[in-house]
Amino acid sequence: MRKSNIERKTKETEIAIEVNLDEWSESNLKTGVGFFDHMLNLFAFYSGISLSVKCDGDLEVDGHHSVEDIGILLGKAISEALGDKKGINRYGDCFLPMDETLAHCSLDISGRPYLVFNVELPSQKVGDFETELTEEFFRAVVANCGMTLHFNLKYGKNTHHIIEALFKGFGKALKQAIKIEEENKDKIASTKGVI
Repeated sequence: MRKSNIERKTKETEIAIEVNLDEWSESNLKTGVGFFDHMLNLFAFYSGISLSVKCDGDLEVDGHHSVEDIGILLGKAISEALGDKKGINRYGDCFLPMDETLAHCSLDISGRPYLVFNVELPSQKVGDFETELTEEFFRAVVANCGMTLHFNLKYGKNTHHIIEALFKGFGKALKQAIKIEEENKDKIASTKGVI
């Protein structure tokens, strides 16, 4: 089983994250930010992973530290669970429709962190979630996982739908990328021999 359990404590947040890349179970999410819990739940469901997140953050300031630090730990947890990355497909891609919205997500578990975020979010908040934190979260994930991630919003008007399409698309693309290809289970998906 490809699993990871990581904890981190700073003056701003105290976070514990568990991931299991090889089986799905009901998510256990307590970030203190309701909309963000909803998005993480969608991500976990569509990626087919088990995810537990417990965060005690300085929400009296705002959600920034909690959301970004969860992204840091999630990226580290995915990377740790992947281990030497033998046999993984490495690449993932998804066009995700959500009512009037169409978003495209492509990713490469390359060892090279890079985020392209061509997404405009019409509203500044959805519920208790500051929408600009969407990009901050994904930037933290890619920086700490060693992943190249491209988001391109083709069109969309409703901010909730747009962000939901990103998280679902990310989940579906990650599911493809982390899948073990049986015929290549002892190989690294790189001509360099290492990712």
